[in-house]
Amino acid sequence: MIAAAAAAFVLGAAYYGALAQPWVEASGVECDETGKPKGGQSPMIFAMAFVLQLIVAGMMRHVFSLSGTESLGAGLIGGAGIGLFFISPWIALNNMYGMRSVKLTLIDGGYATLACAAAGLVLTMF
Repeated sequence: MIAAAAAAFVLGAAYYGALAQPWVEASGVECDETGKPKGGQSPMIFAMAFVLQLIVAGMMRHVFSLSGTESLGAGLIGGAGIGLFFISPWIALNNMYGMRSVKLTLIDGGYATLACAAAGLVLTMF
């Protein structure tokens, strides 16, 4: 589960690194003159992000165990399905009520789908 959470975390760094500007624009986060979010980002945010990804990976492992998901392909598809059909709709729901942009939902939902697919793949490797 630690390896699966780590895969999702590293993927998130690359994904949001590549989409930093579109995400900032879509989210409405205020930035300073250097383009970084005002107030900075505490290391605690990243630590908590890893813990939360570990919780997701743990539940995915449980669901995979109950459903007999063991092959790499099944882990990849199962993980992508969790991201696309469980997590992304919840993100969309929250963003809809928060009157956030569809672009933000697509960016964050895309990450949820890719990260869960990666975690699912890793979970079925061991």
